[in-house]
Amino acid sequence: MQKAKPSWRSPGMIWKVFGTAFFVYLFFGFMLLPCLNTLAQIFTTRDAAGNIDPLAVIRFFLAGNMPRFLWNSLKLALCLVVTVNVVGISIVLLTEYFDIKGAKVLRIGYMTTLVYSGVALVTGYLFLYDSDGILTTWLKGIFPDMNPSWFTGFNAVLFTMTFACTSNHCLFLRNAIRGIDYNTVEAARNMGAKPFKVLLKVVFPTLIPTLFSLTVMTFITGLCAMSAPTLLGYDSINPEIVRLAGSSVADEAFPQARAALLSVILALFTIILLNILTAYERKGHYLSVSKTKAKLVKQKITNPVANALAHIYAYVLFVIYMTPVVMIVLFAFQNYPAIRSKTLSFDQFTLINFFGQQDYEFLTNRGKLRTRVGSISGLFSNADTVGSIRLSFVLSAIAAALACVIVVVAVNYIFRNKGKKRATVLEYSLLFPWLLPTILICYSYRTYFNTDTVWYVFNTNLYYRENVQFLIIMAYTVVKLPFALRMIKAAFYAIDEELEDAARNLGASSLVSFLRVKLPIVLPSVLAVFALNFNALFTEYDMSATFHSSYGKSYAMVIQNMCFEEGRDGYNVNASGRRCASTVFIMVISALILYLVYGVGARDLGERLEARAKWKRRFAAWRGKLPGGKPADKANAA
Repeated sequence: MQKAKPSWRSPGMIWKVFGTAFFVYLFFGFMLLPCLNTLAQIFTTRDAAGNIDPLAVIRFFLAGNMPRFLWNSLKLALCLVVTVNVVGISIVLLTEYFDIKGAKVLRIGYMTTLVYSGVALVTGYLFLYDSDGILTTWLKGIFPDMNPSWFTGFNAVLFTMTFACTSNHCLFLRNAIRGIDYNTVEAARNMGAKPFKVLLKVVFPTLIPTLFSLTVMTFITGLCAMSAPTLLGYDSINPEIVRLAGSSVADEAFPQARAALLSVILALFTIILLNILTAYERKGHYLSVSKTKAKLVKQKITNPVANALAHIYAYVLFVIYMTPVVMIVLFAFQNYPAIRSKTLSFDQFTLINFFGQQDYEFLTNRGKLRTRVGSISGLFSNADTVGSIRLSFVLSAIAAALACVIVVVAVNYIFRNKGKKRATVLEYSLLFPWLLPTILICYSYRTYFNTDTVWYVFNTNLYYRENVQFLIIMAYTVVKLPFALRMIKAAFYAIDEELEDAARNLGASSLVSFLRVKLPIVLPSVLAVFALNFNALFTEYDMSATFHSSYGKSYAMVIQNMCFEEGRDGYNVNASGRRCASTVFIMVISALILYLVYGVGARDLGERLEARAKWKRRFAAWRGKLPGGKPADKANAA
């Protein structure tokens, strides 16, 4: 008997039509059309006479200083590939492969970049190495003739980003090394191979796929760097795009078209590199191992000189990683005079950088004592920081949740229509933002929606006043769709298809089986993706700088402003203290989210039940010790 086609009025058909329309609206309206508009800007530039000159921007690019920004970004990306891989591989080997004393403590120090990054990390390094930084002030006392502005430009950016970009090595390369079969290492050692030869001939070949992926991502990170070049004074592509986006024809020649050209150049580099990575992964990389895989045992460095040098190198890196973190945490609890003089004292311990306000007294040029009421304010007592925290929290939470909802529905559709073209089209469309740099997407939004002639957003200028907040949410959501897709799709593979078949045999509709069978299984992974996306967006800088306005001032932009407004006109004199407090606050939030994702969230069902039973036993024992409390029964105590 032929199965009857569902009526167009049925809930399933209505949801399908609505979902298709929403997907088309999202893809064409907020992915494709804005980027095509940016591309069109390059070839629709008008000359002084008002005529369209398609090659004007190209000629300006070749004759002007734009190649310098491109070369600076390429130089930074190429150098980062070397330095980040050297440092990243070494810290993972020192903590996971070689037997180094204090490896657990070293690992904590090396992984600090996971809890503070981006603009918070750069401002942390500035607090240490800037012209009035702690280390610079100390060195200035020893070497009076040294240049206090030594920590600027290319070298400063390379140094900062080298240690900031090793977080991926801590996550992915560490897992790759832990997955090595120790039987292969032991077999090579039994054949007389020396430790370093085993490392080069046996261990490294198994890590090549991971290292290749990390190298490509490091190159893209350096090419699209934003916060470090902006704060450390290095001319690269992304800061120039943001500068041109805020310029006008009265200031310089066709700035919007030049920004569009730089954005497209970044996009071309990103597309080429991701295609190379995809082609490399398709080749397949396989390793023949024994049937009973053995856990990797840390290797001792038998040469005493090499062992000593390895320990020295490990702890020098530890000091480099930990010094900014320790100094920022300590000075976050020091008062303004201590921060200004860069001296630590328990007598000057305070919480003013977090809570409360104080008056600031100072002498004028005429020698009169004046007071600025409430000029010294804490992180949670300052209107700008509190408002930016609230705004970033709300926008990041909405965008992270929206990305998860869209991807969960899309992945469920993809799995229900495996092998069909429409499922493939949907998947690749959601991966489309991964082919483009973040700055291109945001710049396209800023120029395309900064008008009241876009019909599908009801002729509303989305860059005007409070509307920019909606534009930020859409940019956040679109940028995070590919990551959410990769992670949540992996979770759907763990669903047993027999469970859905059983629900269908019991008469459950597709919607009911999705809500009651599939969603509870993938919910932990979805929540983990939400947490990671929120963590990344809460202190995001690149998009915030592009959409910067008084109605869309994010937390990252306020932190950046703290670097330039210390004591300006006698106001806001405690910007450095509030900056330290902001970094501590970000580290606490990030660490809490990472614990919920990789700590509590990584536990299986048995571990969660055991942890719940342990807390119940503790609560029962505590209740029994209270005066007048009932003793814990034997069942709870067992």
